[in-house]
Amino acid sequence: MRSAYRRILLKLSGERLAGEGGFGINPAIIRQVAREVREVHALGPEIGVVIGGGNIIRGVAAASQGMDRGIADTMGMMASVINALALQDALEREGTATRALTALEIRSVAEPYIRRRALRHMEKGRIVIFAAGTGNPYFSTDTAAALRAAEIHADVILKATGVDGVYDSDPRQNADAVRYDTLSYDEALQKNLRFMDQTAIALCREQEIPVIVFDMTHPGNIRRVVVGESIGTRVGK
Repeated sequence: MRSAYRRILLKLSGERLAGEGGFGINPAIIRQVAREVREVHALGPEIGVVIGGGNIIRGVAAASQGMDRGIADTMGMMASVINALALQDALEREGTATRALTALEIRSVAEPYIRRRALRHMEKGRIVIFAAGTGNPYFSTDTAAALRAAEIHADVILKATGVDGVYDSDPRQNADAVRYDTLSYDEALQKNLRFMDQTAIALCREQEIPVIVFDMTHPGNIRRVVVGESIGTRVGK
């Protein structure tokens, strides 16, 4: 079985790496994620990964408690670098060639993000992990995922979450929440659905990059999405 896509951008939530503990990195979970990404890589697609840092700190949450927003967001970007290095280590232990590229210059631990370098790594079969968001405060890792997907000409963004798609309200708080199988970009923006921030959705619409939102807590779901199975919610034209 082969991948339905030539090049994918996988967006991973930092919070999922913490597991039930809610904070830090759960070694068993990151090993599981690495195994699934390795299995997907074996299907043939070029893979870029954007990973958040919410298991360590969320800039918006810290700012809401009085911290300067620019400093809080920078701390969040640095947290995503920690997660990127952990994922890189886990992938390499699975025998998968990997490069971490960071939008913040930290040359002693990761390569600086350069678009052409990232493309070259992927063309050589390496998984590229994009860390530190966009390198700027006030932008989420969802926006970073949309930006990197546009820059590398990804066929699709796969947004791995803890729920099985996009709902009209939070299914964890509303038992009557309705799940969408498909959505247009305009519907997602008009309904203010918060599976991604509006800046990210607008950029995906402009670049015509589809987004598939799915539950990564079920083993094998990343592979199912990549081979073209209909799970989660597809957002597109």
